[in-house]
Amino acid sequence: MSKSRFLRPPGARPEKEFLARCLQCGQCAQVCIFDCISMRTGFNPFLAGTPQIDPRQAPCHLCMRCSAICPSDALEDVPIEKVRMGFAKLDRTRCYTWKGLIICRSCFERCPLKGTAIILERGEYPVITDQCAGCGVCEHVCSQDAVTTIPTRFVR
Repeated sequence: MSKSRFLRPPGARPEKEFLARCLQCGQCAQVCIFDCISMRTGFNPFLAGTPQIDPRQAPCHLCMRCSAICPSDALEDVPIEKVRMGFAKLDRTRCYTWKGLIICRSCFERCPLKGTAIILERGEYPVITDQCAGCGVCEHVCSQDAVTTIPTRFVR
């Protein structure tokens, strides 16, 4: 994972406000039943100890336990439909289905917002919509690295 491409947990406020509120307590990581949240390390005192998600290693499954437990409200308790951790981009030139090699529905089948965030064009071709929560599940399950999740923590 690149140093800047990590995701914040669901419900994270815009980055500047998130960093001002986050207590670096680690409760979000402790309550995550999927072990997708890790705490940042390093020498930057503002970033070290804050939660991050690397979708290639362990994507967020949108269980929403982290935002419900956050004591400082750095993670807002929002409905799943409002989560915007990032947005997924599909490279059709790498996707098995779009290339016409095989019908692969891994991203569609594993998406926590199946039928909303990822739809199947003509019942076959995966298309990522603007309802994508940016959880990284599609990136994690894609065997062709055709999906990349771009964090939205600096955009809002």
